[in-house]
Amino acid sequence: MSTSTALLTDRYELTMLQAALADGTAQRRCVFEVFARRLPEGRRYGVVAGTARVLDALERFRFSEEDLAPFTGALDERTLDFLRSYRFGGDVDGYPEGELFFPGSPVLTVTGTFAEAVVLETVVLSILNHDCAIASAAARMVTAARERPLVEMGSRRTHEGAAVAAARAAYLAGFASTSNLRAGAEHGIPTSGTAAHAFTLLHDSEEDAFRAQVRALGTGTTLLVDTYDITRGIETAVRVAGPRLGAVRIDSGDLAVLAVQARAQLDSLGATSTGVVLSGDLDEYALAALAAAPVDRYGVGTSLVTGSGAPTAGMVYKLVEVEGRPVAKRSTSKTTQGGRKVAVRRHRPTGTATEEVLGTGRAPEPEDGDRVLQVPLVRAGRVVEDLPTLEESREHLRRALVTLPWDGLALSRGEPAVPTTVLPA
Repeated sequence: MSTSTALLTDRYELTMLQAALADGTAQRRCVFEVFARRLPEGRRYGVVAGTARVLDALERFRFSEEDLAPFTGALDERTLDFLRSYRFGGDVDGYPEGELFFPGSPVLTVTGTFAEAVVLETVVLSILNHDCAIASAAARMVTAARERPLVEMGSRRTHEGAAVAAARAAYLAGFASTSNLRAGAEHGIPTSGTAAHAFTLLHDSEEDAFRAQVRALGTGTTLLVDTYDITRGIETAVRVAGPRLGAVRIDSGDLAVLAVQARAQLDSLGATSTGVVLSGDLDEYALAALAAAPVDRYGVGTSLVTGSGAPTAGMVYKLVEVEGRPVAKRSTSKTTQGGRKVAVRRHRPTGTATEEVLGTGRAPEPEDGDRVLQVPLVRAGRVVEDLPTLEESREHLRRALVTLPWDGLALSRGEPAVPTTVLPA
């Protein structure tokens, strides 16, 4: 199977390409920007994720003869020749992974000829819309969990390829590990997992299942105790594994109540170091509601891989400049601001972010506390060396979240944590 990303493209890109090649506008120097017009309902900030995957996709954006065969006769020979030899030779700048974004933030800026830049729209948006949505939801969950570790376990609730990307985005946002083995192999993310109810049901009794798991994995394992009766399950787990049992997991029921009961029972049995792990349809609101419960870690699945109700970041890829001339869409419902944007984030002396300022065509006049947001990603078609690693991006986000005003971390509805100001050219 081809590893090319070129066919991850909407057909209308090729329609525009052929027409532009025919009338001579294809070689005009253009600037495209990727941004979100607004944040999903109830969100105060977004998290940039997927940039490294975009750069990888750009490097593999190549049309083979096999790829082009279905278009013979549908596209003219000039367009087919262009696609055969396609190599992106322009520049890309953008917010680094782990950076926060707000409405209008130029998350990615692509500069090149119209022909070489327009065909990248679909693959760029498909990656950023997915990964930014997952990372934004995951960051809210990490905040709500209040430093309790989170395990990403949503692979069975999404497309198999999306599962790997979701695990990466969640880890960037602060999750401790993933259940997805490919994500672990490809991205170096720690993997973890317990057992399903099927393992308990396989055995003649719950005790037999627990004994088998402890014999194979040691007393530090986590035993799933809610297949039958939770109270009896915990008693059996401690009797089988002893007071040094690693943890018990509860996957259903009123989790806040059950966590308190489980902790009390474990302590009464002498298993004071045994952890309590909760899973089962958790999202950031459920995690926040469990803040006072005696929980050691959580497993999050469906809500994570679906963006917790916001499965797309709402990013668009818009032409904002042609041959140095600002261009803008003026329809009443989907306006854009013409001209390339230069973004800085302003901060108080204490480090708290106060405003995102976008200069049009040039940088805003500098002030103390300004931080320039975009960094070079591609120059003359080559990916810039020494870009941040996944671990470094994870740390970048941790630092960025600390700069938000306190109400910017709230789960309640409200305005973006930081307002965006677009300065005229």
